[in-house]
Amino acid sequence: MKHRGRHRRRRRGKALRAALAGAALALTGAATMISASQATVADDPGALEPFTSSAATEDLRLTEHHVPRPWLDRLSAAMGQPVGVGAVLDSADHALRDADDCTTGEREALPVSPAATRAYCWEEGDTEGWRPGAVTTSGDADEDGRWGTHRVVLSAWTRDDGTPEGGLARVSFVDADDPDHLTYTSALLAVPVDGGHDYRGLSSPVSGMVWYQDKLLVTAGTGGREALFVYDVDRIQRATTDGSTVGRVPGGWAAGGHPYVLPAIASYRLPDSSGAARPGAISLDRGTVPDSLVASERVPSDGDRPTRLWRYALSTDPARTGLPDADPAGHVDAVEAYETGAAEVGGVLSYRPAGAARADWYLGRAAGGDDGRGTLWRQDTEGARAGECGADRSQRCWSGPAGSLSYWAETGEVWSQSGRMLFAVPMGSIEDALD
Repeated sequence: MKHRGRHRRRRRGKALRAALAGAALALTGAATMISASQATVADDPGALEPFTSSAATEDLRLTEHHVPRPWLDRLSAAMGQPVGVGAVLDSADHALRDADDCTTGEREALPVSPAATRAYCWEEGDTEGWRPGAVTTSGDADEDGRWGTHRVVLSAWTRDDGTPEGGLARVSFVDADDPDHLTYTSALLAVPVDGGHDYRGLSSPVSGMVWYQDKLLVTAGTGGREALFVYDVDRIQRATTDGSTVGRVPGGWAAGGHPYVLPAIASYRLPDSSGAARPGAISLDRGTVPDSLVASERVPSDGDRPTRLWRYALSTDPARTGLPDADPAGHVDAVEAYETGAAEVGGVLSYRPAGAARADWYLGRAAGGDDGRGTLWRQDTEGARAGECGADRSQRCWSGPAGSLSYWAETGEVWSQSGRMLFAVPMGSIEDALD
């Protein structure tokens, strides 16, 4: 039985690779047609410019604020014992489809070059009315790539309520143990209020998300001073009613129709300055000592200033697992920062190849509008390089929305999502495409 199961997986793997290869060929032709009406070569962002003074990083400083422990304990006492990731995965009630079972329209969201080697599409009924956001994995959470015994992908979504800010935010927990059968369920992101007697939904698009140790850090684009919210994956609460409301209701607790809710345990606030940098995309870099949180902001293509890229050191204090390194006053300062000419940055990754003296920065740039494809750039202090595709060597080869980037060291893959497609691209393929 084990041998037959292995053969089935091999046949499905071959079918998937064939489907993706066919999609890549079709999309290459589409990219060539698109580039006829777009610039053939995207604007070169040039070399990274390092910040040269400590004063220049003041707009990157964050201040830590914890939700009072009595609030969290009061909420847990009222809602019941929190559950962990394993319990959430065991209750997964939705399934992702392999790329060869997705529609042509869905597969058009995939990058052309480098091509995805693993790709899946979400259930239409479950994601209708929701905008895809950031991706992180158990490869971020732990060096061995697993959370307990599970390989897990986390995918953020924001309710599309017709406003730029978006409505409710949720995270889908994907059981990725079997690459041929991915299942998932979702938890609503929330913020405790009223002394822990209630909670409200996090009304913010989650464009960046990193799962590090037992903490989940997500971006907050609400327009207030909050830059990041922090969640504890060991404090997942069960909703007791499937009502569409959020918070305490007569007889129980509701999470907008979701089976679980994650209450925030802390937040990081921006400085009170006009130039404060709001993180738009974030990712984890395990190539630094200590590990670091990488961030970028999103500056529109018609903006009048460069885009900032920076990193925060993550704490090595056992009492501060999963949190950025803060001074006694709760301040978190950037330990490295640059300016780039790239605009519309939707994904950022810092990666140091074996034997390299320093890390390269990878930026996923949006298409600049609702149509067309994005560009994937690699930058350092000496210059920039983009991948090419199509007969005219267009640089618009990446997914158009340019979602977040998450490197899974155990598998050597970079994960992202675009539209209703969740996909992985080998880091080696990205390197080859950019060399």
